[in-house]
Amino acid sequence: MINLGRTDRSIIGHWWWTVDRLFILTVFILMFIGVILIMASSPAVADRIGFDSFHFVRRQLFFILPSIFIMLSVSLLPPLWIRRIGVASFCLFLILFILTLIIGYETKGAQRWLQFGSFLLQPSEFIKPTLVIFTAWMLSEKMSDRTFPGYTITIGVSLLILTILFLQPDIGMAMVISAVMFVQMFIAGLSIYFVILFSIFGMVIAFFSYLFFPHVASRVDRFLDPKSGDSYQVDTALNAFDNGGLLGTGPGEGVVKEILPDAHADFIFAVAGEEFGIILVLIIIILFAFLVLRGFSKILNENNSFIFLTTSGILTQIGLQAVINMGVNMRLLPAKGMTLPFISYGGSSLLALSFGIGVVIALTRRRANLKFTKSIPEGAN
Repeated sequence: MINLGRTDRSIIGHWWWTVDRLFILTVFILMFIGVILIMASSPAVADRIGFDSFHFVRRQLFFILPSIFIMLSVSLLPPLWIRRIGVASFCLFLILFILTLIIGYETKGAQRWLQFGSFLLQPSEFIKPTLVIFTAWMLSEKMSDRTFPGYTITIGVSLLILTILFLQPDIGMAMVISAVMFVQMFIAGLSIYFVILFSIFGMVIAFFSYLFFPHVASRVDRFLDPKSGDSYQVDTALNAFDNGGLLGTGPGEGVVKEILPDAHADFIFAVAGEEFGIILVLIIIILFAFLVLRGFSKILNENNSFIFLTTSGILTQIGLQAVINMGVNMRLLPAKGMTLPFISYGGSSLLALSFGIGVVIALTRRRANLKFTKSIPEGAN
């Protein structure tokens, strides 16, 4: 029998008493809600496209165990190994990311996946957490050595990734990655002049995206004026919330999944609102808010720049992605094609998010930075 008493000095025992168990429980609850909602929403989608009813349910369950294994395994690592594995993984997925432009699998007009048998890998999902680690390393080096070209490397690599995202195209992902990189550089002490410059640059890119990408222009136009085009999906999602009311129609009793093509993915939040009511909607919002705020609370007094930048970057990415998905479902934001973390269907997304949250757990463990001494220098802001 495994002894998990406070005096236990084994790897597992030490891990148990130094991790934030409430944080981990929140992730498990989100995963559980995801499985329930995929069971409720995906059979109708699968039947509509010719698969057996539980096709998507089985595939999601297939990825749950390896995702949990990745999350818990990564959470055991010290910060130095987090950096090593994160940077090595970033280099690997950057290569795969570039390959999507050459041999990528295309669907719905986007070339974002690599096909391995029956499995479609989306490298950009893994780029998000690993780029955060790479960027945190570069910026932490810059903070300890002012002559190190940390900003230059970060901006150069980010521009490469953004260029590939625009070529795929995946504008929503580009926006999330840009926002996370901006947050990290701002935390690392980016000059206010560069903050203004990058803000203007971002607005210019958004304007040209509107001009040169018809699907972006269409989504923005439909958001500003629903009568200007087909707003069927968002209108249907809003009707689902209205139909669900406070307590919902009951599991399996909703109709939105019958008519929405992405009810198990981008619009799974609408399924939650219809079948389980506003109560579950509020629970999901509270869980995401708690996850992000709990994570930030753990690093408020952190003086290790790598840990602070990595944790804040990953938490920002998860929180922003959740806000975008829920905002689109409730017509508070233009459609983006963004999944709801840990809840929407998707193997690549679940595996990548589990890796990222495992990194956060590892870096927020009590005394996690004892063997990784690089800290924020005096005067850094």
